[in-house]
Amino acid sequence: MASNRRAFLTATAVGALATVPAAAAPADTEPPPSDPRTALAELLAGNHRYATGRSRHPHEGDRLRHTLAGSQHPFAVVVGCIDSRVPPELIFDQGLGDLLCIRTAGQVLDEAVLASVQYGVEELRIPLVLVLGHERCGAVAATLEHLRTGAPVPGHLNLLVDEITPSARRTRALPGDWAEHTMTAHTRWVRDAIRADSAFAGSTVLAARFDLDTGRVTLLP
Repeated sequence: MASNRRAFLTATAVGALATVPAAAAPADTEPPPSDPRTALAELLAGNHRYATGRSRHPHEGDRLRHTLAGSQHPFAVVVGCIDSRVPPELIFDQGLGDLLCIRTAGQVLDEAVLASVQYGVEELRIPLVLVLGHERCGAVAATLEHLRTGAPVPGHLNLLVDEITPSARRTRALPGDWAEHTMTAHTRWVRDAIRADSAFAGSTVLAARFDLDTGRVTLLP
C-alpha cells in the first residue's frame, strides 16, 4: 500500500474518533462496516473507548446471538498474539460477530493462520486485516534470550524463535529497546508477508502496536 494511502486511512480513522458519541450504545442490528476505511475507524474508535474507560461492550444481546447463529459478518480480521492481556474483542470494544480473531504467540504465521485469514477475506468478504503486535511480548523475549545466550529452545517453541529471529537480527544494532524494535519489525514483516500473498489481493492489510500501559493501539508505518 502506498504511503499516501496509509496516511489517508489514518487521517480518516482519527477524524472519525471526534464524531463518535461517547454515550449512545450501538444497536445490535446495525450493519457492519463494509469498507476498510470505515472498519479501521470503528476499530480505533472502539480502542479509544477502551483506553479511556468508556467501553460499551456492544453487540452482546440475545437477539443478536440468535441472528448470528445463522450467519456471521465480521468487519475485520485481527492477527494477534495469544497474550492474555491483549484480547482483541476487549481492546477494540467489539462484540459477538464483529471480529475474526486469529491468535498465535508473537503473531507468528503458519499455514493454518494464512488459511484462516484467507477464509475471512475470501469467504466472509472482510475488508480489513490488522496485524497487532504488543510491547513486552513473551515470544520476542524468548527469542532475544536465545540469541543472547545460545541456549537451546525446547520443543515447539523453536518455531516461534525461528520466525522472530530475522527481525531480531535486523534490529540488534539499533539504539534503544531491542525488544521493542524486534516486536515492531516482526509485526511489520507479518503485515508485509500477508500483503505480498496473492491469496489476499485486494484486501487492506495494516499493522499496529498495542501499549499495555495505556491501552492504546497505534498504527505502524
